[in-house]
Amino acid sequence: MKYFLPLLFLATILACSVQKQNKDLDFEDSEITNDTIRIANDSLEYEIIILEPGFSAWLATQRPRGYYGQTYLEQRNKIFVTNYNIRANNPSQFGTDLYPMQINYEFDIDYGYEVNYLLYNYFVYFQEKYRQRLR
Repeated sequence: MKYFLPLLFLATILACSVQKQNKDLDFEDSEITNDTIRIANDSLEYEIIILEPGFSAWLATQRPRGYYGQTYLEQRNKIFVTNYNIRANNPSQFGTDLYPMQINYEFDIDYGYEVNYLLYNYFVYFQEKYRQRLR
């Protein structure tokens, strides 16, 4: 059950459908309550919900928005998603508790800064909390 929350976050990414190429997102469109972080654009073409206990407190201790450029975050997310999906495709080797399904993150779509920032930080948190290495 302790792996359910990260799975919900990852399943939310899988369920996202993005049709426009440019996804500008203001932080005002985001909601942060307790350990739930929700990000959505105006047309609700995609949505990310992070329900990981302790993530918001951990996120508050990390480098602020704007510290990393969007290109850097996108490059890191490509590596993290690729390695995560390799593990999701090999459940006999890595198990299904942490890697139950693939993440559908399309590399040629501009998800915007906020989505990439939170996804990057979630992967860093995931690696620290579950002692995984996705690099």
